[in-house]
Amino acid sequence: MPYARPEALVSTAWLASHLDDPHVRILDGSFKLPGITPTAREDYERGHIPGAVFFDIDDVATPGTSLPHMIPSAALFATKIGALGVGDGDKVVVYDSTGFSSAGRAWWMLRVFGHQEAAVLDGGLPKWRAEGRPLATAIAAPVPRRFTAHFNPSLLRDRAALLADLANRREQVVDARAAGRFDGSLPEVRPGLRSGHIPGSRNLPYDRLTDPATHQLKSSEALAMLFHDAGVALDRPIVTSCGSGVTACALAFALHLIGHPGAAVYDGSWSEWGLPGDTPVETGPASRI
Repeated sequence: MPYARPEALVSTAWLASHLDDPHVRILDGSFKLPGITPTAREDYERGHIPGAVFFDIDDVATPGTSLPHMIPSAALFATKIGALGVGDGDKVVVYDSTGFSSAGRAWWMLRVFGHQEAAVLDGGLPKWRAEGRPLATAIAAPVPRRFTAHFNPSLLRDRAALLADLANRREQVVDARAAGRFDGSLPEVRPGLRSGHIPGSRNLPYDRLTDPATHQLKSSEALAMLFHDAGVALDRPIVTSCGSGVTACALAFALHLIGHPGAAVYDGSWSEWGLPGDTPVETGPASRI
């Protein structure tokens, strides 16, 4: 069975043949946690797909908040993305250095602000490298373009919305973190956070979405089965979560690819919910309800 929205995923061959297309913009959406070296930007500077500009998740974000890389206002996003050379009508292709971990974040943000012509590079930079395709070290200097942002609130959830939904659980929460972090058997990667998960949530680690050998997205049938096996009903509303709202977007992308009408992302994710306080926390495996 083909993907329901195949236009959201482009192949390395397609991108290689469109490198000189003036209406195709390429974003390197790689991300690493603070303190990990070399940084994602340094990796970009050492070798990236020709013409790609670096999409800094921590820069295209709300300034002055204690939570990491929270989604900015529509006006600020339009300014930031326009400065990266992305304009109205452009087809944007996003990739990352691991294959598929953070590329979904840039894709999701473009969708939140109304840009429909956004796609992910299947297999990302690892597949591009494995095929011996060209890399560049020159830092791209994009010509700023006009980007018109139209905020779509249906794709975003906050702490208050998830708290309000705990009683009736109309929306299913799917957590992209590793199983040990979800069940509380492993410590959180960010200091000061409690261990566990949002009550009633399901767990589907984002790295299960791709083939470990090729880094490509699994088939439509395989992706649907992953969600099914995690206890997620694809005919019901879904909110995705993770550590800080990055890999949650990988789940949201996979759901979009296989035809879900529109999973929302909890932007604060565990960086907010797991803070010391009164938000309820469960540990252990996902409960069956």
